[in-house]
Amino acid sequence: MIHSYKLGGLNIVIDVFSGSIHLVDDVAYDIISLYETKTREETAAEALRLHGGEVTADEIDECLDSVETLKEAGQLYTPDIYGDKADTLKAKTSGVVKALCLHVAHTCNLCCSYCFAGQGRYSGERALMSFETGRRALDFLIENSGSRRNLEVDFFGGEPLMNFDVVKRLVEYARSVEGEKGKNFRFTLTTNGVLIDDEVIDFANREMSNVVLSLDGRREVHDRFRVDHAGRGSWDRIVPKFKRLVEARGGKNYYIRGTFTHMNPDFLEDIKTMLDLGFDELSMEPVVCPPDDPLALTEDDLPVVLEQYERLADLIVSRREEGRPFTFYHYMIDLEEGPCIYKRISGCGSGCEYLAVTPDGQLYPCHQFVGDEKFRLGDVWEGVTNTEMQAEFAASNVYTKPACEDCWAKLWCAGGCAANSYHAAGSVNGCYEYGCKLFRRRLECAIMAEARRMLADE
Repeated sequence: MIHSYKLGGLNIVIDVFSGSIHLVDDVAYDIISLYETKTREETAAEALRLHGGEVTADEIDECLDSVETLKEAGQLYTPDIYGDKADTLKAKTSGVVKALCLHVAHTCNLCCSYCFAGQGRYSGERALMSFETGRRALDFLIENSGSRRNLEVDFFGGEPLMNFDVVKRLVEYARSVEGEKGKNFRFTLTTNGVLIDDEVIDFANREMSNVVLSLDGRREVHDRFRVDHAGRGSWDRIVPKFKRLVEARGGKNYYIRGTFTHMNPDFLEDIKTMLDLGFDELSMEPVVCPPDDPLALTEDDLPVVLEQYERLADLIVSRREEGRPFTFYHYMIDLEEGPCIYKRISGCGSGCEYLAVTPDGQLYPCHQFVGDEKFRLGDVWEGVTNTEMQAEFAASNVYTKPACEDCWAKLWCAGGCAANSYHAAGSVNGCYEYGCKLFRRRLECAIMAEARRMLADE
């Protein structure tokens, strides 16, 4: 399968199943698109008709030779050799848990109207995780992690800093046992920033491998939805704290993470605001909400959003050339190595490798399923008891999703988000079509931006 497109002054050809990416001239671009459906002679004749004023018949013949050489080398028109291996590849890590999303607080000091978690309560009562439950969750992770050394734990909510004492104690406990257990814990803190103070900054920068800071960009955009329970915006309260934390972080990983909605599909302006504030590790995510929600992205928003992704790629390229680079999460790709084929087929591992833990120790496939009783997998004391539901997640991969069959991007997205698929189509093997359109454009833009970087570095 081949996917070809023109963007950023480049002609880009992707060979889907080898992962090869080619930057070609106009003649080669057209020849590659014709080659699979026409004979060599027909392809040469059509290419000569299209480009006869630019190249000779001999040059077209040389280009065809190069295309055939790439095909023989497994870099063009590569057949799909992974479909019949997908189940086997995913089964190799069956029963191994590598990451937990630890919901230490089902409560929040903000009341964001687009919050998928129902202002942090996840359709239930407000609750804080006890140290005992959190400790048992960490023990569960260690016990079920097999030979894996590196384990991931995200302190999540609601707002996890509303249970900061337990967060500190859990990190202390993990550090006290990781040596004897042969494990290495990597912690992430996701916070709205309201409760950040000097103690939080010191702790986060000492213990957190990553910190995710929620900011929607422009003050008016952020304060429209990210308000406290009195309806007051939070921008002025959190931005100075985020600046202090990031400055003190000394180059360690962080993300300023925003959400864009129907009210601000021109999210590039919010990214520019983040850059103007001095932040350079950024993420901007489309809103997660029912399609009838007033904040949901619409079909009319789609061309605007797709253009924003293209303009964002151009901004990444131009700022890098100016010596002012920044990172955008969805554009972080490695064209030379990239993820292993297991990840390309299996995805995020929700429900199997990755689990969410509620304040009372219940297990769910991921944070977006928390509160939906049919997805409750068990608890941290008894382990996974809803084996039928876990088996559904374990069996899911990019080759079990009918909508992915002919998609050129499937080995980059690995079938997408299971929660989005379920909420859009009623099945983890379904398709969130709107999200697919966004992903494909993001990927095209990311590949272009990275290709421009590699060309500049030559």
